Amino acid sequence: MAHHGQGQKMQKVIIQPINLIFRYLQNRSQIQVWLYKQVNMEIKGCIIVFDACMNLVLDDAEETHSKTKSRKQLGQVMLKGNNITLL
Repeated sequence: MAHHGQGQKMQKVIIQPINLIFRYLQNRSQIQVWLYKQVNMEIKGCIIVFDACMNLVLDDAEETHSKTKSRKQLGQVMLKGNNITLL
């Protein structure tokens, strides 16, 4: 986000990752998660619980393999924060 006023310098607003995750939780947004060393797989679901270590519990989770396009319903899963590469 940036704000540019008349005669003022452009200022960037940085959103902390934990605040962004909290927003996803509040909005019950579906997110995509890529896991460390699992480049051909992603998990989609809605965050229902998380902590400061970025451990997540997803509801209605679905695993998708990019090469085979196969999908697997997982239900409710817990993902450890140290295995998460990208949200």
